[in-house]
Amino acid sequence: MRVLGVDPGLTRCGVGVVEGVAGRPLTMLGVGVVRTAAEDDIGMRLVGIERGIEEWLDRFSPELVAVERVFSQHNVRTVMGTAQASAVAMLCASRRGIPVALHTPSEVKAAVTGSGRADKAQVGAMVTRLLRLSAPPKPADAADALALAICHIWRAPAQNRLQQAVAQNRLQQAAARHASAVKGRTR
Repeated sequence: MRVLGVDPGLTRCGVGVVEGVAGRPLTMLGVGVVRTAAEDDIGMRLVGIERGIEEWLDRFSPELVAVERVFSQHNVRTVMGTAQASAVAMLCASRRGIPVALHTPSEVKAAVTGSGRADKAQVGAMVTRLLRLSAPPKPADAADALALAICHIWRAPAQNRLQQAVAQNRLQQAAARHASAVKGRTR
């Protein structure tokens, strides 16, 4: 599985591509940051992020895009910019028919470090170790993007099994309701 991780942000949008499957060594294919200037108009910044994400999609052809789920912060201005950058990444992927998965920061931290409260340095250190890199990717947004991709690759098999179990349960419930309805009509 090849996953493009996106750590959304207006000034620095981290991007990283990881390939592999759960239980096997993973490979980093690329890592970087899509940057926009803080003094630019918001519309132009979003276009810049779109162009950057499109370039990464063209270059690496991921099977899935994993984006950090935006969570509430005290600084509304920051969360708005993050949400806007996140929406651009989701739009770029969806326009191409590429599935999008959202992961919370604590899910990513827990998957990569074992603790949902890990700090950026711990995440960077584990990404470096897991991908067998010589140094942590800089800036931290780039390391976070790789962590998102790793998280998804590791969590996808369990999520798929859970979704299949839920779907099977719904089918069984629907069949039971149908059988009950048919039985009620024949009386």
